[in-house]
Amino acid sequence: MDELFVICLAAFLSALLAWGFKRLPGENWQFIAAIPIKKETSGSWAGLNLTYYGFFSASACLIATAVLCILLGSIGISPKIMLMMAACILGICLPAARFTARIVEKKKFTFSVQGASFVGIIIAPWTIVMLNRLMEANSHTRPAVIVALAAIVTSFALGEGIGRLSCISFGCCYGKPLSQTSPLMQKLFAHLYFIFYGSTKKIAYADGLDGSRIIPVQAITSVVLCLTGVAGTYLFLKGFYVLTFVGVVSITQIWRFLSEFIRADHRGEGKISVYQIMGFLTIFYALAIAWLFPVTIHPGHDIIAGLNTVWKPSMILFLQILWLLTFIYTGRSKVTNASLSFSVIKENI
Repeated sequence: MDELFVICLAAFLSALLAWGFKRLPGENWQFIAAIPIKKETSGSWAGLNLTYYGFFSASACLIATAVLCILLGSIGISPKIMLMMAACILGICLPAARFTARIVEKKKFTFSVQGASFVGIIIAPWTIVMLNRLMEANSHTRPAVIVALAAIVTSFALGEGIGRLSCISFGCCYGKPLSQTSPLMQKLFAHLYFIFYGSTKKIAYADGLDGSRIIPVQAITSVVLCLTGVAGTYLFLKGFYVLTFVGVVSITQIWRFLSEFIRADHRGEGKISVYQIMGFLTIFYALAIAWLFPVTIHPGHDIIAGLNTVWKPSMILFLQILWLLTFIYTGRSKVTNASLSFSVIKENI
């Protein structure tokens, strides 16, 4: 049953990413809707744009949280502890995504996944310790720190891999144009590239690279992270918790470091960015945490019990609210506007 779950997860991700890589660079995949908010003197309305960036960010957050609950539920952790853990970590990581971007990139309306990842991994062990102490007098099964961390980093890798689709739809986190790379890179990506369309995409207004052949770094990142997440899921279900935690953190952060060298968007000052430094620090921090919190008990698992966990009404409601709040937070465009006008189709009266 473990293998079937992992195969289904891999098949779903493969189909989703293949569709996203083909469709999302297009101009018509940036905005979901525009909501009229203020009438102008000309008679038209100023509109608020709702974006696919927010849709895919919210969906990635939902899927990552669902996978986290499935993994923890498979080892007998109660939904109450899962919800408390997810709420604590996400409640800090989502604001951290904007806060770190403001510090590093000096941009007020930008999100940084690396910033959220770095803060999340730093606080996660201590959040688990705190929750375990709060639940000491309770009969609920409490997760070992490394076991819970293995589930968290695995689900985060999957979530970030899916979340890169939001970057493609917005045209951010983009790679270098092939014309500015070495002959080897041009040959390597001769048939594997993105062309973004639309003047409101970030790649257009920030660097004027819309219409150019671009290294598909977002797609590569999606594939690397989703493969890592799928592998981490399988290893977790087989009880290799330390390997899952250290392995997933190491692969995701090493790729984050390397991928910066083929990106063209602004990543802060210096040849080595703050985000790259964060990545390497995260690896050493993970090794220290693995040494500090060794696994002393290897819990058995039941993937059916894990799947049943996310089918409870309270969990479904939580995931729906999480999706909505994340979409509201990330899906309202702060860098574009809309001018709307309405009229009656007289022929249809």
